[in-house]
Amino acid sequence: MRFAPAAAALSLALAATSSVGWADQRAPAQRAAVLIAEGEAALAQNDVQGAIDAYEAALAVDPGYTPILLHLAEAARADQLQGKAIRYYREALDRDPRNLAALAGEGEAMVEKGAVEKAKGNLAKLQSMCGQSCAETEQLSASIAAGPPKRVQTAEVVLPEDGATQQN
Repeated sequence: MRFAPAAAALSLALAATSSVGWADQRAPAQRAAVLIAEGEAALAQNDVQGAIDAYEAALAVDPGYTPILLHLAEAARADQLQGKAIRYYREALDRDPRNLAALAGEGEAMVEKGAVEKAKGNLAKLQSMCGQSCAETEQLSASIAAGPPKRVQTAEVVLPEDGATQQN
């Protein structure tokens, strides 16, 4: 009988903790789900700006749904905005530090930006969280092995039109 209050308190603490752990597993708001689907369709058709618009609208409708941030990060990477993608991944990681997709995506964006050593830090975190054989670890490891993409710089030569003169 004397353990009843302690058992009740422990049960309450475990119930509260488990509900917090599952809080991010909820479905998005119905309108947000429609906008996410529109964004995915736009991204599949290489309409990056349309995808970003749809995802931002979904985030406005349901700001607490973390996977929208991952979609926004994907779209930013498709638009060659790795710094913006890293910001979205970090916001997702602030909400859920054990989000493997956000950790791997941030690492890949870092590789694309040229920060391979920082990406290796993300790889080490992934390996400690899910091991060598999880999909996120393998994907980031392959990105690091491939290295940053080669930057192509071109210079266009613009010739003046015939008969153009310079005036003082």
